[in-house]
Amino acid sequence: MDVVLYTRVGCHLCDDAHALLKKHGLAVETRDIDQNPILQKKYDHCVPVVTINGKERFRGRVNEVLLARILRSE
Repeated sequence: MDVVLYTRVGCHLCDDAHALLKKHGLAVETRDIDQNPILQKKYDHCVPVVTINGKERFRGRVNEVLLARILRSE
């Protein structure tokens, strides 16, 4: 499963999202949006953003119940 977490330094919601994804046994690739002007423009006020298998699934808080459903269906 391809899981990408778009994040930035100092984002507590991003830290929470990363911990939750790891709790569910996912290998998470993180991308700091502030290192890429295109990502920064796209996600500036939305982090954390989580994509699973290329599909954007969460912006802001990650809902654990919905995450579990998504993982079962993937």
